[in-house]
Amino acid sequence: MPRTPLGRLAVVGDIVALVLLGVFIGLVSGGQRGGDTFFSNAWLSWTILLAAGASIAAGGAGLVCIATRRERSVAVSVAAVLGLLVLAWVLAEIFVPH
Repeated sequence: MPRTPLGRLAVVGDIVALVLLGVFIGLVSGGQRGGDTFFSNAWLSWTILLAAGASIAAGGAGLVCIATRRERSVAVSVAAVLGLLVLAWVLAEIFVPH
């Protein structure tokens, strides 16, 4: 378990992101569909944006915690790696056309 408050925040941020991802999957399984644009279905777009934001913020908090406070918790390291992966995915979606 993380020893610092910032480390705990990083882990909680990843938990929130996973819950929001589960809500997103539940909405899609329940029949929600997107439209022509990303914001055509507000429930789907805002849920996935909040999940990505929570994961990126948790990754940033985890990296700061590891770099400045010498946090060595595995959970904080996982939060940092997941945040970096989500950030890379979001940047790739923005800058690499399909």
